[in-house]
Amino acid sequence: MSNGKVRTHKDLDVWNKAMELAEKLYYLTAKFPKEEQYGFVSQIRRSAISIPSNIAEGAARNSKKEFIQFLYVAMGSLSEIETQVLLATRLKLINEPALFDNIESIRKMLLGLIKFLKSKKYD
Repeated sequence: MSNGKVRTHKDLDVWNKAMELAEKLYYLTAKFPKEEQYGFVSQIRRSAISIPSNIAEGAARNSKKEFIQFLYVAMGSLSEIETQVLLATRLKLINEPALFDNIESIRKMLLGLIKFLKSKKYD
């Protein structure tokens, strides 16, 4: 960022954190049993990809209102991921407690960005 100005979604810390989470989940799910490849693995990966994708799509929109809507969609996907990671942990497919810290960090960043955008008086 130059002069504190966001140029693209790639300048957003929350997008970068979401990309890191998606990458981590890709590597972790590669170790899941083969019978889970088309079910659980596919669902986790789709949800993980959805978070940075929706942040990027929202940032590219013409209005603050649309951006906020896409951030809420990203938040929904983040909740899906949290649920899926909880289940994978219960099934002993994942043992990565730090994932929950990452999820919570992204949630706070998304909420902070939404709050910031809502506080802006112009579009």
